[in-house]
Amino acid sequence: MTRARPLLMIALASAVLSACASAPAAPVPLTPLSRWSLQVEEGVDRIALAVHETGLSPNQRAALSALAGRFAHTGGDVIVVQTPAGNDPVAAEAAWGARAALQETGVPAERIRVESYHAPDPRAPVLAGFTTVQAHVPRCGAASDNLARVGPGQTPSNFGCAVNANLAAQIADPRDIVAPRPMTPADAGRRAVVFDNYRAGQPTSAPQEELVRSRVSQAVD
Repeated sequence: MTRARPLLMIALASAVLSACASAPAAPVPLTPLSRWSLQVEEGVDRIALAVHETGLSPNQRAALSALAGRFAHTGGDVIVVQTPAGNDPVAAEAAWGARAALQETGVPAERIRVESYHAPDPRAPVLAGFTTVQAHVPRCGAASDNLARVGPGQTPSNFGCAVNANLAAQIADPRDIVAPRPMTPADAGRRAVVFDNYRAGQPTSAPQEELVRSRVSQAVD
């Protein structure tokens, strides 16, 4: 028994080592750009409107106008107006009043949807909002590596995180992260003028470009 125990321990150790050797290691990103990439996540731009017997207040109309402005700026799909369930006539009137106020600001009727939501009180606030896209800002510095243990040709795990975090915080339209904006149509009229001038042997540049060239040619050496 005393000789069998060391042999058993050696066999167990070899089995553990072989299992560790056969376990696939997680792939390590080759560059900081592949480790940290710009991403987007969904958000909600929503306002709550208290239900009044007298209808929408001036402040509520101003809030709806501001909401419609943000909706047009961000290019949202649809504004959802939610009224509390319970068939309260005043709450229903407030929801449809909010819809009418949004239409007055220029939001098309087909892009406004009215629905109900479960609320603890039939006179709960009326909600109006739309789904937004926002850039995901990574939390840099949540984990730190021992820089002395970074191998040759490798970078710390946080390398490149701050750059992407700054970009995510500064991008005006996060939809640009997902896909580029469509190109505007070409100016066919201007193109025809340039070709006509070219065929006639005339300058094809605009007058303001010729003025800049003349100023550059008259610069003092």
